[in-house]
Amino acid sequence: MPQMPAPDYPAEVRARLEADAAEVVARYPDSRSALLPLLHLVQSEEGHVTRTGVRFCADVLGLTSAEVTAVATFYSMYRRKPSGDHQVGVCTNTLCAVLGGDAIFDALKEHLGVGNGETTADGKVTLEHIECNAACDFAPVVMVNWEFFDNQTVESAKRLVDDLRAGAQVTPTRGAPLCDFKATARVLAGFPDERPGATEAGGSAGPASLAGLRLAKGQTGPATVVAPRHPDIPQDRPPTTHESRHDAPQPSSASDPHHPAGPVTEEGE
Repeated sequence: MPQMPAPDYPAEVRARLEADAAEVVARYPDSRSALLPLLHLVQSEEGHVTRTGVRFCADVLGLTSAEVTAVATFYSMYRRKPSGDHQVGVCTNTLCAVLGGDAIFDALKEHLGVGNGETTADGKVTLEHIECNAACDFAPVVMVNWEFFDNQTVESAKRLVDDLRAGAQVTPTRGAPLCDFKATARVLAGFPDERPGATEAGGSAGPASLAGLRLAKGQTGPATVVAPRHPDIPQDRPPTTHESRHDAPQPSSASDPHHPAGPVTEEGE
């Protein structure tokens, strides 16, 4: 059975979106390069990428609906079904997971009564597990509409989602003030962030990530060389000139005692 054509936006909504879309498309030498921000734009209108939004992007850029849908379904930041005012993402990648991310995610599923990618009945919170947010210094990390909430625990994460559902003011650990998901999508489409203080806000890497940068700038002393814990290696021997003894070249006999080999020589020597 053929699928019914996607409905269109009301005339006033389409006119507004067309004006916004024209501004976005003008930033690119090739109009189809504007597809990603245009998907954020239509997501800011309805909270997810609808068939109407796909049709709009296709019309503006001269693409097929299949081409637009292929992109919208590839990237996880585009929602394909109605979702909450607040997208709560719990990092479950390696470092966050072992430091408590897995426990936080499981606790929030039980606390909210939803599974991964599901939304609470009041439409306030959509819960999902997410991959690395490049904030490992602050693990475990929870993000709300892509704003950071660092060094979380099970209890602090529960309080966070309870405050979001209650409409209480919630302040990210760093970065811009929190706004709802539709407003976040409009900012991601490339439009000015109108939140008070948003232009002055900024995140930063943590001390562990910045240590290498400080060292490169000569702002700290050289790194401490730690000897490998091996019973055959004296632990009090003086440090080598190499930055790491693990990286130091060794004679074959030292690296593979069962197959020692002398230096390679030319035949006849």
